[in-house]
Amino acid sequence: MLNDKAQAALDGWINAAGPIGDKLLGVSEASWAEVRSHYMNALNKLFPVTEKVDIEPVNMGGVAGIVVTPEKVLDNRTLLYIHGGGYVHGGIKGYEGLAARYATWLGARVYVPDYRQAPEHGFPTPINDVFTAYRYLLESGVAPQSLALSGDSAGGAMVVTTMIKARNAGLPQPVAGAALSPWANLTLSGASAQDRDGLDPLVTVAMLKRLARTFLGDALATDPDASPVFADVRGIAPTLIQIGENEVMLSDAIRLASHLGENRVRVNLEVWPGMFHVWHLFSGFMPEAAQALMNAVNFLDHELTQAKNR
Repeated sequence: MLNDKAQAALDGWINAAGPIGDKLLGVSEASWAEVRSHYMNALNKLFPVTEKVDIEPVNMGGVAGIVVTPEKVLDNRTLLYIHGGGYVHGGIKGYEGLAARYATWLGARVYVPDYRQAPEHGFPTPINDVFTAYRYLLESGVAPQSLALSGDSAGGAMVVTTMIKARNAGLPQPVAGAALSPWANLTLSGASAQDRDGLDPLVTVAMLKRLARTFLGDALATDPDASPVFADVRGIAPTLIQIGENEVMLSDAIRLASHLGENRVRVNLEVWPGMFHVWHLFSGFMPEAAQALMNAVNFLDHELTQAKNR
């Protein structure tokens, strides 16, 4: 049962997402840029910045974005936060509030790349842009032992994919990654895609199928860069996965955790009863959201502290 403020925010989020569905169905004449702007402006108002932070534009090796700096940064801590949006309709403005809370609670500068998205820039451009931002942070002097990753939905999947790409390129791993409601399998073959469809108020299987095809183009949904449940994950950093029990992505998030564990990646899995997709955005006024985000902060804080003391 949501409190009144959380319910109002959820209703507002559902309304804000309406034009996205219209665009995916081909019944909207608005451009994708207009649809994204409308959606991000709405999320910015629904989930505003409440912490004392500085938010500045930044160029990460050619990838635009923002850096959110709290009043106190501990040991040059840096978090690369990868926003969600199905690789199609996300944006940085809607995530300023969440990034500010992460920055303040973790004591870290939070970089949020504004990666290019489909259909203008389909697979694998969004993934490559995020990896460019990761490489930029290392090349700009951020020490690997001070660097962590987090992201939600498509961004949650890219947390894992970015660590894989870093390993393949011979770059250092971050200390850890936190994947919030990750969209880990674009085939949508998990059991929850059937038995949870309709429970999550924000995400349906029909919508995800349209997003996946818009993003993938001619690529296969089983491509390991698109769906990390099929990837070689050996040697990547410790990973936290948080998923809501009502999410259609539940089974595939559990599959991702199992896949990581079976390949000797240290993994923590949290399944939150009754929670919906990326409930973390509600951390300013919903206890379950605040606790989930704090759990992610504690996980990353522990790994950053351990790395510093090695």
